[in-house]
Amino acid sequence: MQRTFRLAALLLGLLPAAAQAQGPVRRHIIYFQDKANSPYSLSQPQQFLSARALARRTRQNIPLKPRDLPVNPAYVAQVRAVAGAPEVRYTSRWLNAAVVACDSATLARIYQLPSVKGGQTLSTAAPQPPRPAPAVAPGPAARPGAMPRATYGPAYAQAETIGAVAMHAAGYRGEGMQIAVFDAGFPGADQLGPLQLMQQQNRVAGTRNFVDGGRAVYQRNSHGTNCLGLIGGELPGTYVGTAPRATFHLCITEDVGSETPLEEANWLAAAEYADSAGVDVISSSLGYNTFDNPATSHTYADLNGRTAISSRAALGAARVGMVVVNSAGNDGTNNWHYIGVPADADSIITVGAVDSLRQHAGFSSYGPTADGRLKPTLSAMGVASAVLSPAGAVVRGNGTSYACPELAGLVAGFWQANPQLTAQAVIGALCRSASQATRPDNALGFGIPNFEAAYNLLHPNAPLDATPAAPKVGSKASPRRAGRAK
Repeated sequence: MQRTFRLAALLLGLLPAAAQAQGPVRRHIIYFQDKANSPYSLSQPQQFLSARALARRTRQNIPLKPRDLPVNPAYVAQVRAVAGAPEVRYTSRWLNAAVVACDSATLARIYQLPSVKGGQTLSTAAPQPPRPAPAVAPGPAARPGAMPRATYGPAYAQAETIGAVAMHAAGYRGEGMQIAVFDAGFPGADQLGPLQLMQQQNRVAGTRNFVDGGRAVYQRNSHGTNCLGLIGGELPGTYVGTAPRATFHLCITEDVGSETPLEEANWLAAAEYADSAGVDVISSSLGYNTFDNPATSHTYADLNGRTAISSRAALGAARVGMVVVNSAGNDGTNNWHYIGVPADADSIITVGAVDSLRQHAGFSSYGPTADGRLKPTLSAMGVASAVLSPAGAVVRGNGTSYACPELAGLVAGFWQANPQLTAQAVIGALCRSASQATRPDNALGFGIPNFEAAYNLLHPNAPLDATPAAPKVGSKASPRRAGRAK
């Protein structure tokens, strides 16, 4: 099963207060005037950012800025005090905003607050309740010590295509790196055999459900389980992902029961959570261009990286030193054949799909952005990718949704191998290593990256061994370089 979820930012003009009538409870994003008189200060960032988040900025010489400050809690209190008891779902530091749930009469009163600058309506209905997670079959026992192809099982080809097999042989499997996965649900991800090591080693550092609220994520749609396995699966002889030893944050941002702008706001909230937690890489197999209400769908002109809420959020994540990896979309054969949002964001990796012969997958969406920037950025295998189902089977699926996490795992391992790099330098090195580095296009971008080629570009005097020994996934292998003791 594969679907790139689509959405568009809802940009409604606000009706005068007198024209508002009480009605159903909807969700809205409310923008505040400023951050004046806030109790938070850039001189005390530990109040709102973790030590890991601050260390990520320090390593990359990224200064704190006013957009990093939380929303003024006094403004949030003013919203909560409005008659009608609006519910404040969450706030946004980067957009200086809050997402609230209320009826139209209450919304009109909120807009009259002096601290409020304006807003947008995000949803036309309440989110659909989660469906029960299916029963999970236990995975088979591990078979350690197998040769590479057998070790990876059906996932070998997709890992080999981008050089992840060589990356693992060199000793880089994502150890110490943190990856946030934004998706529609993760049923079975706490029980599946190939994901058990992650659970046993407590490498799920955080969970957030921005659709229902709370932290329950092992529910809803299995798309997230598929994508998580592509990165974090590790059961030698059965299935191995591209960064099986990374630490993960699992975030539900997508409600598959509807297509509304609320999901873009959820993406924003998840990105800010990832920032505050100190995440290194965001993997998002989500994309939006069409709403249930066609009048509010994105136009091609919106694909400028500055219009959609999720695109602004993706750029915000890039600005604070995370590498955002987002699927390009699956509209290549449709009338709308362009990428969606936030794939249009600047300074991120937008991922197209190729088949096992390294040819463009017909469904993979095309660039450029509306302002003429190259998209996608890079490509990975997204035709007949081997993915984990929530029932415990390994199945085949198509989509840029699968190419994206494969590549996100490569990013994590490559950054682990080169911790001195900034996020943007990581992207640049992978682009220079790719199959179309000298002739990029709007079908595959710079092409298919390769770990070994990218590493050797950075370390010409100590390149990786071109013929590494068979990787033993789960071992503590040292990096293999030419001229060094093996």
